[in-house]
Amino acid sequence: MGKVLDLSLILFALYVSTAAIAMARNLGEESKDDTEFVKASCETTTYPELCFQSLSSYASEIKKRPLQLAETALAVSMARAKSAKTYISDMTDYKGITKRQHEAVLDCVEEMGDTVDRLSKSLKELKSLEEGESKEDFWFCLSNVRTWTSAALTDETTCLDGFGGKGMDGELKSLVRAHIVRVAQDTSNALALINVYASKH
Repeated sequence: MGKVLDLSLILFALYVSTAAIAMARNLGEESKDDTEFVKASCETTTYPELCFQSLSSYASEIKKRPLQLAETALAVSMARAKSAKTYISDMTDYKGITKRQHEAVLDCVEEMGDTVDRLSKSLKELKSLEEGESKEDFWFCLSNVRTWTSAALTDETTCLDGFGGKGMDGELKSLVRAHIVRVAQDTSNALALINVYASKH
């Protein structure tokens, strides 16, 4: 009786082990597919490498869903914009800052605040599409998302324009530019992925 029981336990253990290996293999393949989806989608953007770098870690949450991908891209861009706004706000105390530079920094902080607001509205509007809008409402909401995201890009460009001219050249301008350019690139990629989602409807 003991031997029969031992054999049953061994067979059960083998079954569980085989099932676990199969499950792990399936999960691995699914994870790979999710990552490939993000990579392929990012190829449609202006900055594909940056896109994949920013979004690949969310592949398992996105799960080959274009809407979820666009939402994640917007969320990443908004987080980047918030970080940039905080960083640039601290630049008002930059050592040796001139009056003109100070004004440009304040204007840029305001523009970045507008960027955050617009991206936040875009993300909220995009999430509303998950609730199943009518066809007319769908395109109305999507139009809003595109308009606000495009406007956010304009805000970012306006910020950089404030530092135009040789008199503004220097470390301060370079530091601000580095942060704003990254936000603009993320926002551009988000807009491209929104358009990819739209093209599927």
